Amino acid sequence: MAVLSDPIADFLTRVKNAGIARKESFTAPYSGIKAEIARILAEEGYIWSYEVSGEGKDKVIKVKVKFTKQGKSIITDVKRCSKPGRRQYVHSADIPTVMNGLGISIVSTSSGIMTGAQARKKQVGGELLALIW
Repeated sequence: MAVLSDPIADFLTRVKNAGIARKESFTAPYSGIKAEIARILAEEGYIWSYEVSGEGKDKVIKVKVKFTKQGKSIITDVKRCSKPGRRQYVHSADIPTVMNGLGISIVSTSSGIMTGAQARKKQVGGELLALIW
């Protein structure tokens, strides 16, 4: 397996590509941040579910992708905002709304990883990880 410089972008790309390819599920290497992103996607209704399996280095996240009745993926697009080469931090007032509320932003705050709406409500800023719509 190749060494990745941005494993979060790889995970988000797998989510997007699974929807485009109409795959019901996919697996990705485990990390705590990826599990939190999957939790947020499940809570917000972008994926059906996720589960963590395996031990040690063999730990993986299995994600079940959600589709509409017409067979299109719920997730239209994903944009990775903060990258390893250029981190993007935002104050709570500056967290963007995505597609006038039709999408979500994912923010890594001092209180944990949460959606942009939750971060605005708690008035905490942080690293803007991704925009999903």
